[in-house]
Amino acid sequence: MSDGVFNIAKGRVGELYRRVKNSDPTNAGFVVLLLKINETETTLVDYDTVTALLAGSNTEADFTNYARAELADADLAAVPAPDDANDRADYDLPDQVWNTAGGGTNNTLTKLIVGYVADLTSYADSDIVPMTHHDFAVTTNGGKLTAQINASGFYRAA
Repeated sequence: MSDGVFNIAKGRVGELYRRVKNSDPTNAGFVVLLLKINETETTLVDYDTVTALLAGSNTEADFTNYARAELADADLAAVPAPDDANDRADYDLPDQVWNTAGGGTNNTLTKLIVGYVADLTSYADSDIVPMTHHDFAVTTNGGKLTAQINASGFYRAA
């Protein structure tokens, strides 16, 4: 298991980040969801929507107090300048926090998924384009759950 990019988003993540940060379209954003069961990465990366992903053998978290996180332009850091010294660009997301995660119902989590949606004010799972997946092996217990997606960022264009 590791982190990776869904096939539909390869070559697009940096541009989608720019679109959210620049409010183009106005309500564009990211949706972060957690999985408690996931398929192999070679299968996982083939899904083009969250609807398709969840229709496969992937199961979304359902621990007590779970809700998907939504990130709008104000939640994101500035679009990074290219790192010319290392020939890349690193894109970051803020840490995601679920307070009192679990307790009544707990989950053993496996993956964190970051998806793009053109309108955070009104969307369905079929509108969410999965962009990146990240290992997230944690078991909830009613305490605070924090996901630092990756210390160097959630996506690297190199």
